[in-house]
Amino acid sequence: MDFGGAVRVCLQEKYAKFDGRASRSEYWWFRLAVLIAVVVIEIVGGVLGHVSSILGGLIVAVGILALIVPDVCVTVRRLHDTNRSGWFFWVALIPFVGGIILLIWFCSQGTSGPNKYGDDPLAEGLAETFR
Repeated sequence: MDFGGAVRVCLQEKYAKFDGRASRSEYWWFRLAVLIAVVVIEIVGGVLGHVSSILGGLIVAVGILALIVPDVCVTVRRLHDTNRSGWFFWVALIPFVGGIILLIWFCSQGTSGPNKYGDDPLAEGLAETFR
């Protein structure tokens, strides 16, 4: 999956869908898009904050809130691809090691073939959509 495909899938097709699976490329391309969007939102909010602090803060708050839902959803779907429940997202709260554990899981290959969370996003029939 390319950058544009990942953004389209996460923001349009699966905006608030926790079910299913997300390939590594879908997850990491969307994470990059979120990082770029947050930087742009912060810059715009900072510039508008000089005009009106309320307006600048409102732009930042709305922008960040709009990205939270698809960000959490793609994270849960990525955990599903590694055959783990979305509740493992709470591992991030373990001091020092939680983020490292999640990073390892997010970088690892998903299970081949279907698992209890859905079909393999890299299966032959879906390869054009998710590679």
